[in-house]
Amino acid sequence: MTEDARRQAREQLRDGAERVGARSHYRAMGIDPERLGNPIVGIASAWTQTMPCNLNHRDLAAAVGRGVAEAGGVPMEFNTIAVSDNQTQATPGMRASLVSRELIADSIELMDIAHDFDALVCIVGCDKTVPAALMALARIDKPSVVLYSGPMRAGHWRGKTATIQDVWEQLGAYRSGTITREELDELERSACPGPGTCAGQFTANTMGLAVEFLGLTALGSTMVPADAMEDRERDAAAIGALAVSVAGGERTARDFLDRRALLNAMAGIGATGGSTNGVLHLLAIAREAGVELSLSELVAVSRATPMIGNLSPSGRYVATDLDEAGGAPVVMRELIAAGHIDGGAFAVEGGTLGERSGGAAAPDGAVVFPAAAPYKPQSGLNALFGNLAPDGAVVKVAGTERRAHSGPARVFESERDCTVAIAAGTIQPGDVLVIRNEGPAGGPGMREMLSITAAVVGAGLGESVTLVTDGRFSGATRGLMVGHVSPEAVRGGPIGVVREGERITIDVEAGTLAVDVPDDELARRLAEYAPPAPSATRGVLARYADHVGSASEGATLRPAPR
Repeated sequence: MTEDARRQAREQLRDGAERVGARSHYRAMGIDPERLGNPIVGIASAWTQTMPCNLNHRDLAAAVGRGVAEAGGVPMEFNTIAVSDNQTQATPGMRASLVSRELIADSIELMDIAHDFDALVCIVGCDKTVPAALMALARIDKPSVVLYSGPMRAGHWRGKTATIQDVWEQLGAYRSGTITREELDELERSACPGPGTCAGQFTANTMGLAVEFLGLTALGSTMVPADAMEDRERDAAAIGALAVSVAGGERTARDFLDRRALLNAMAGIGATGGSTNGVLHLLAIAREAGVELSLSELVAVSRATPMIGNLSPSGRYVATDLDEAGGAPVVMRELIAAGHIDGGAFAVEGGTLGERSGGAAAPDGAVVFPAAAPYKPQSGLNALFGNLAPDGAVVKVAGTERRAHSGPARVFESERDCTVAIAAGTIQPGDVLVIRNEGPAGGPGMREMLSITAAVVGAGLGESVTLVTDGRFSGATRGLMVGHVSPEAVRGGPIGVVREGERITIDVEAGTLAVDVPDDELARRLAEYAPPAPSATRGVLARYADHVGSASEGATLRPAPR
């Protein structure tokens, strides 16, 4: 819609006879139609009571609304769904997680199509709400601001910091008999002390930090603890006022989601030891924004970026520690000075990232290291290609120094089958666990494998066993683990025809993932391959399986056949 058309539409809404029905409903909500000539700001929040991650969203939405109203705008709150990756971990419910990303994006887009907001504020927290909101904003392409709702504080157990990662890993330890049920119960009660996203640099905080590097939120706001509500509500009100000020301006969402911004975000993710899911989501956002960006290009940025954040699961500290050390701006300023990101990228608050982060604190040498003397010389995120992953796979090397592994394939047709084998103690040092039929279409929904990777670590096999799957990993995963193998099994990928005992070799430095089978033999097997029957034949999961694309392109939905 042109600016003239938008102005005329607003005039009609305010006092035109044809919009009398709309004004009648505005009056029912206590909104004087005289205000309708001012910016109308849609406020999307992802509040649910199904997880601690988004519990503060209703209060934050109200604070954003106050900020909008005080700045002269008209706030209009609405809600989206959200799915807890932790609550659904190792259950059939995990299939809903990645699917929810598309539905959340669709719901935000549809609300804007219906109500034609002048600007949007998206309040995000748990894993899929952040990329979903960014995908929606890329489609809508209006003035927009994002508010990340903040991380959980870490708990304590046995005199050490504890997070949900420890809970899953110690479950593996309990299964192997190295801790008691009483000790496991004690950890359960203490690891997650309050609201907020999971405390480490797992997927949610990875994407929260990415929002700062995209320039779409107030710098320094994302890692403030979720339970610090006085600070959180102050930031929320400021975000509301900012949304009014950018409404009608020349900067729209895609100005913050262009190639430069997405590469900056990848550098920020790599520098802080972020999640493999960050790669998947940046590819999806690029696709929605019409930006040409490949898996190889993203990972090249990651490989060129030193890891300067000593953050769990690759390091020691958690998100709230990063906040106390100065937050994302400390990392940003250091990467700009070292030439790893483009400081000329836009900041929604005005000016550039370089200008906005210029006054950030210096690295403290504990949570954040100088780029010239990094915590680790290279990010832990890499891409692998080879006869087992012609279109690529993603490997995260976190909490381990291993960069290569070669061993016999232990083939499982689903996550559940592998879980049973680990519990039975049949996995041996040196094995390569191959879990297939868990990709975007095969799952459907590309379930995370935290229960598997944590069980391997908890059983004392973290440094001797690796995993290769067409599914995903949690941001809490550590070890030498390979996911997002593409093409996936049910779409004719070679992972679907690997046989028990065949040697698989992973070489991170060379960027290769291969099975020791001649090419002609692989081709013969693939020609004869028939995928398993779909596990979902109706409803949302079946529709998703029919239309979802490859993980190597972000696992976004493809247009329906015409």
